[in-house]
Amino acid sequence: MEGFEYRNPYAAPTAQVAVPVEYRDELEPADRGRRLLAYLIDLGISLVVFLPAVVGIFRYRPERGIGALGGSLIMFSAVCALALFVYTLILLHRNGQSIGKRVMGMRIVRTDGSRASLRRMVGLRYLVPGLIGSIPYVGWVFSLANVLWIFGEERRCLHDLFCDTMVVND
Repeated sequence: MEGFEYRNPYAAPTAQVAVPVEYRDELEPADRGRRLLAYLIDLGISLVVFLPAVVGIFRYRPERGIGALGGSLIMFSAVCALALFVYTLILLHRNGQSIGKRVMGMRIVRTDGSRASLRRMVGLRYLVPGLIGSIPYVGWVFSLANVLWIFGEERRCLHDLFCDTMVVND
């Protein structure tokens, strides 16, 4: 019987195992500690920007409202937050870096070493995980898994896998 191949219909299914992505030699994934420090630097800058707004909100009194100084502090904080957002977008577009990544000497690239587009980074790296993370009862599980995924062999979080990027040493 030529061309006949016997297949057991009761055999367990087989799975195609994905081969890990081969990185170019000059792309060294950034270590976990440096990525954490870069995140903490970005978080610290954001906290400093929003601190005047918090002070302005705590100036609220029922008899007089928030007052001129409180309103000015909130407006100052809003303008600084907008400026920080625009500056971060510029850094991401030009170099694939946030302020923290720039200080720590890291950048975001595609897994083949090419530059990641701003649309890819903002949409798939930040917006999609943020939306999934905001789903009640499920979001916190995803957010925790996203962060803990960095302890894998490739040192990439889930948001890195979504948009086919990696953080490398500059």
